[in-house]
Amino acid sequence: MMNQISSTLVFISIVILFQCKDTLAQPASAPGPSGPTNITKILEKAGQFTTLMRLMKITQISDQINGQLNNTQNGLSIFAPTDNAFSNLKAGTLNSLTDQQKVQLIQFHIVPSFVSMSQFQTISNPVRTQAGDSSGQFPLNVTTSGNQVNVSTGVDDATVANTIYTDGQLAVYEVDKVLLPLSLFGSPAPASAPAPTSGKDKKNSTAADSPTSGDDAPSDSSDAAPGLRVHGMAAAFGAAIFATFLL
Repeated sequence: MMNQISSTLVFISIVILFQCKDTLAQPASAPGPSGPTNITKILEKAGQFTTLMRLMKITQISDQINGQLNNTQNGLSIFAPTDNAFSNLKAGTLNSLTDQQKVQLIQFHIVPSFVSMSQFQTISNPVRTQAGDSSGQFPLNVTTSGNQVNVSTGVDDATVANTIYTDGQLAVYEVDKVLLPLSLFGSPAPASAPAPTSGKDKKNSTAADSPTSGDDAPSDSSDAAPGLRVHGMAAAFGAAIFATFLL
């Protein structure tokens, strides 16, 4: 009886051992693929970017960013103003913009290439953004001082406060001000004043306006002199005849 129990226990132990061996021999399952990059989720997770997310949504730029990141190998760098940065704008600033201008404003915060923090040290200015021309209407210049990165638009200056996200294709940087492009928020050049008229030119103009000939011009006194001489001779001749009769 004891031999049967022992044999059974040995058999069970062998079965369990082989099962454990098979289980250990199986390779560990690979982690599931990460989900597609989503700029809205990145900003939402970081917090304090509600206004930027709303603008990206109404301009459909968030969809464009996600499509580019997930369907191409092209990189992007985004300067993300905080809600506090938007609240510091002059009242009515965003409402005064047209739909197209809102698109340009958000595009002005996007550099169409991946730029790491260290690459800001050697980046060439002006930096091209998705808004368009970098040297005329949409100039953007980046300067560094030690580890601090500053961004200038010609209208205002912002500082990169923090790196929100980076994965080698997308970099998102928190900035403390909204980047205002020169073409939308720059002061128009004052109208040029007419050139002052010099005294000499004014004198010449007055002289040109004065009449120098024509019916209104005064007569020359030399034209009347012959008539006076004729009348004088006639009077003298008449006086001589009168004296003859008296004699």
